[in-house]
Amino acid sequence: MLDDVDRKILRALQCAPRLSFRRIGEVAGVSEQTAARRYQALRRSGALRVVGLVSRRVYGAAEWVARIRCRPDRVAPLAEALARRPDISWAHLASGGSEIICVIRAPLDMPSEDVLLRQLPRSASVLDVSVDLIIHNYDAPGTAGWTGYGENLDAAQVGLLTAERPPPTAGPPLPPTDEDAPLLEALAQDGRTTHTRLAELTGWSLSRVARRLETLEASGTLEYEVELLPERLGHWLHAILWLRVAPAALERVGTEAAGYAEVPFVGAISGEHNLMVSVIARDPEDFYRFLTTRIAATPGIDAYAVSISVHHLKKAASLISRGRLVPP
Repeated sequence: MLDDVDRKILRALQCAPRLSFRRIGEVAGVSEQTAARRYQALRRSGALRVVGLVSRRVYGAAEWVARIRCRPDRVAPLAEALARRPDISWAHLASGGSEIICVIRAPLDMPSEDVLLRQLPRSASVLDVSVDLIIHNYDAPGTAGWTGYGENLDAAQVGLLTAERPPPTAGPPLPPTDEDAPLLEALAQDGRTTHTRLAELTGWSLSRVARRLETLEASGTLEYEVELLPERLGHWLHAILWLRVAPAALERVGTEAAGYAEVPFVGAISGEHNLMVSVIARDPEDFYRFLTTRIAATPGIDAYAVSISVHHLKKAASLISRGRLVPP
């Protein structure tokens, strides 16, 4: 189980994924060596991966959420195959193991021959498919994904972590060059790969590595994900809430939901239930408390449905195998 030091290290990484262990140790109140040792233990356990990814905005990809209802005896092979597709960025089994919920990254003008939309309904294992566009992501200020494990940092600690972050540049992110390929491949495997190792892999000087990273990060081309496996951290229940919200209340409800520590993702979607809220709880009672104290107290919600995840398949850049985050 996590202790206070582990929690502070996780929060520090979410604020600044590539920050030095010396600075992370200062925030966590431990030595540089202890911070590094604790991080490596979390990483080896499969509970944590830090990955560097090219932003989907570089190529104009939209995100679509698909709900695929299948025959229970045929769902596992289909789910595993979907999770390995590069255009699938997130996948879970839900509703007693008969429904696959996944997020697809594809352009708005997705071709009609797309495999997921065109071929899946022909499969004898697929009973029903619905696909909705994610039209807006709600990001809570000062957070970076799920923080329900606790130990929030104060403003001074967050300032210490983010002080060295390069200021963002104006304009849309630019596509990386062919020369960036080994750099980006290394960061996709481990977002904390050292400058020295990146120089070895690219054949560049240390100064060139540092300059290129700063340019890619500041332009928004290169983003980092701190992927956590909640089950390894004592949070065993993951649910998707499908909320129906009046348009006039959508911005307020979405922003409020994104601010809850239990919520790693909130998206406005194009379906009848127009708000998708991912919730991570310790157990059913914890989830019930969230429903009755958080959701029930939020005006503007007309109806809701719940999908309970029974098996995690994929996060943004990791497959989930035998209860561990692993590279795809």
